[in-house]
Amino acid sequence: MDNETKQTTFSKSTGLPRKRFYRARAHSNPLSDSHFPIPISPAHVDFSLHFPKFVEADNKIIKKVEFADIGCGFGGLLISLATLFPDTLMIGMELRDKVTEYVKERILALRRTSSEGQYENISVVRTNSMKYIPNYFEKGQLSKMFFLFPDPHFKEKNHRRRVISTHLLDEYAYVLRAGGIIYTITDVEELGEWMKSCLEKHPMFESLTQEELVSDPVVELLCSATEEGQKVARNGGQTFRAVFRRIAYVS
Repeated sequence: MDNETKQTTFSKSTGLPRKRFYRARAHSNPLSDSHFPIPISPAHVDFSLHFPKFVEADNKIIKKVEFADIGCGFGGLLISLATLFPDTLMIGMELRDKVTEYVKERILALRRTSSEGQYENISVVRTNSMKYIPNYFEKGQLSKMFFLFPDPHFKEKNHRRRVISTHLLDEYAYVLRAGGIIYTITDVEELGEWMKSCLEKHPMFESLTQEELVSDPVVELLCSATEEGQKVARNGGQTFRAVFRRIAYVS
């Protein structure tokens, strides 16, 4: 990016990228073929490029990614989680190329303008998480997964495009460790019931108790940290949340 372009697309006062230059369609078709690099396996993902401050002298990363924000949008949740869990590596996964580029530039700008070491633990990758989750994460690697305000795909014929489904929960259960948490929220009641029902029916997940929800500092961020959640709040809308724990496998 040349200096003239950078001055146009970045705010002079904050140094952060201007969102209007990275606008894209609200959602993409997750079943269509997109053109971006796809790792063969988790062993082929070079996370050292995403988290350079967590790399040792031999160019090996000292930690593994533990949080994944699926369909991370403009990165609001990642930004909030970065300081809440400063020692945890987390990645946003986004299908839209312009939105991914915005989040990347936003994180880089925050790293430049913030206190030493802040926001070094978050990054973003452009990928289709409905197809390639096992290509990025090992079995039991993740401790938290987030699905915030996903595309509702209202038409019944398009329900197979929904990011929460029985067969996709098999993959999420594979990459989540026992005790790991999956967070979902939407402002569409029917989709909220759908996601909750899928999780309730799956043998590898159990709902958190009300006491556990109240004590979890992440829960209140599900609405407040994202652009979509803030929009719902401004309009006085309702949200429908489902938070479930990955249980241990018992043979």
